[in-house]
Amino acid sequence: MIEMKTTASIFTKITLGILIAGSIAACNKTKTSDKTSDAKPAAPVKAEMVFINQDTLTAKYDYVKDMRKRLEDKGKAAQNDVGGRKQAFQREVAEYQKGANTLSADQRATKEQALQREGQDLQTYEQNTTAQFQNEQAGETQKLYEKVYAFTKQYAKEKGYKMVFTFQTGNTNLLYADGSIDVTADVIKRLNDAYAKEKK
Repeated sequence: MIEMKTTASIFTKITLGILIAGSIAACNKTKTSDKTSDAKPAAPVKAEMVFINQDTLTAKYDYVKDMRKRLEDKGKAAQNDVGGRKQAFQREVAEYQKGANTLSADQRATKEQALQREGQDLQTYEQNTTAQFQNEQAGETQKLYEKVYAFTKQYAKEKGYKMVFTFQTGNTNLLYADGSIDVTADVIKRLNDAYAKEKK
């Protein structure tokens, strides 16, 4: 049976190293001098680092929904194909077993060898079908990553962001981020608007 695997993370290339680099850069900033009594309050600084909630993105990005549907359909079709071939082979084995006593020893040996080869061919076919599906799944995931990466790069340039992180439940690379730098809703809206135009 071919098992549908959860769509792999589209941001696996963002590693802990990036976070460490960001932290080091922040720590290396020159410390401000002691405040004097007449010092003016500093103007608010625009965020240069923001984050996207990956869980929300994969749940609400229409491209991901369509991709998931495509993969589910392909997985079911492959599963039905292999399942049908297995059932046909099992029927052939059952038919042989019913009439095996009426065959000579040579005939039984010949038929059993043929069935053995057929069973091996079926196993190879199932393995190849599984591998093909997994390759298609990996290709879809890579296309998704490239699509979101290209958008994020342009989005960051437009907004003046130096870094765009992702947050995912259970991912220890980003334990906390203030909600004020969460750009998920805006990103999803723009991605969906762009995808809607592509589908026309």
